[in-house]
Parts: sequence; C-alpha cells; structure tokens
Amino acid sequence: MNKTFKNLDRDKQKRIINAALREFTVMGFEQASTNRIVKNAEIGKGMLFYYFTSKKDLYLYLIDYCIKMIESKYFALIDTSERDLIERLKKISNVKMDFMGEHPDSMNFMATILVEGVDQIDDTLKSRIEKLQEKGYDIIYDNLDYSLFRKDIDAEKTFKLIQWAFHGYEEEIKYRLRDQDVTTIDYEPYFDEFFAYLDIMKTAFYTKEGDIK
Repeated sequence: MNKTFKNLDRDKQKRIINAALREFTVMGFEQASTNRIVKNAEIGKGMLFYYFTSKKDLYLYLIDYCIKMIESKYFALIDTSERDLIERLKKISNVKMDFMGEHPDSMNFMATILVEGVDQIDDTLKSRIEKLQEKGYDIIYDNLDYSLFRKDIDAEKTFKLIQWAFHGYEEEIKYRLRDQDVTTIDYEPYFDEFFAYLDIMKTAFYTKEGDIK
C-alpha cells in the first residue's frame, strides 16, 4: 500500500475501504472485481492502483485494517469485571451484536475469512489472526469466579464443559454459515439460540445463588 493512502481525504478512504470490504465479502478474492470496487467507491481506477499495487495488496490491507479495528475498538468495549462466565458470555455477545451493527462491512469480511479461510493470507497475517482469536479467548476466560458453580461437581471440569460447549457451538455456526452470503444473514436468531444454550448450562451447573437472574 502506498503510504499516502493514510493521508487521503477521510471520506474517500471510507468509501474505498467499505466498497472493497463488501466486494470481497460477497464475491470472494478470486471473483472480486476492482472495476466494481472503484464504481461503488465513486473513484477512478487509477486512484485505486495508485494507493494499492494490486488486488491482493488491497485485500491484505483490509485484513490488517479489520484486525486493528477489532483490537482497538471491539475488545475495548468488553467489560471483564463480570466474573460469572455465563453472564460474561451473554454480555460479550450483546457487545458483538452492537459492534456488528455499527461496522457490518468489517465484521462480515472477517466472518468470511474465519468461516471459509483463504489461501491468499501469508503466514504473518495468519499468525496475527490466530493471536487475535487467542486474545479474544483470554478476555472471555480471564478472572472468573468458579465458586458460582455447584459445589457437588468439580469446578475445573465444569469450566471445561462450558468451554467445550462454547467452542463446539462456534464450529457448528461456522459449518452452518459456510457458503452463505454473510451480508444477508440475520444473526439475531443465532444469538437467541446461543443464549438459550447458556441458560441451560447455567441451570445445570450453577448453585441456586447463581441461578439465572
């Protein structure tokens, strides 16, 4: 990427980024058209290739852009003072829903990468995405109160069961969303379904004092 892109008028920057995010999300890397990107961004094609040397250069920039956005904005919204694991998962899900509403293009783009995977990502970016996921999990599982779990079952094993269920549901959603146009998906039913599973786990694993509020 040409460094002067950062100095470009903010409105033009956003138009280029959002048009490119939508194009790559809907069409994938191979079928994405720079002609459609410049048309939707309302710029000349020469301008796009002045700032980005190739379609791949633009694509990799978008991944970097989204990673930084998630790190600096999304993670900052998560309140880790909630020490109840189930309640924290619910609050994080609500934050995620709101963030997806505010930044749909970026979140949909990253969703396609996490669900489908892409060959165009180099090892450095793959490592950054893995670290991003690890940081997300650290936020979820840090500083929890295990005393909320039932006293007649092992707290560590209870935590593991909830953790496995959470990751298993994540993988199932990836499978169910594979090959779908993520820009047309209504995510609310999936969040409602997830909350229902969380309520079941809380009923099964928590003490009476920790029952669903």
